[in-house]
Amino acid sequence: MTDPIQAQYLARMNRLARQIDEELNGRRKPGKKPKLGFILLTAEFGKIDGGRVNYISNGERADMIAMLREYLARVDGRYVEPSQSEQQQ
Repeated sequence: MTDPIQAQYLARMNRLARQIDEELNGRRKPGKKPKLGFILLTAEFGKIDGGRVNYISNGERADMIAMLREYLARVDGRYVEPSQSEQQQ
């Protein structure tokens, strides 16, 4: 797997991620997990198809992939909201 962020964007994306996380979750405290997760994707216009997408988030990779999959299913019209009985199980 290649690096998730191209070197020329690394410092700026890390700075943005810290600012976003602090705005959403407050100052980080040791051992305290954030309440809200986020993903930041960047790509150069004109280079998205066949190009490179840079990724950073404040969550575990598997959780963020699940979040992305749910989002894409929703925008594609493939996601069905669970019923009340399914949510209570």
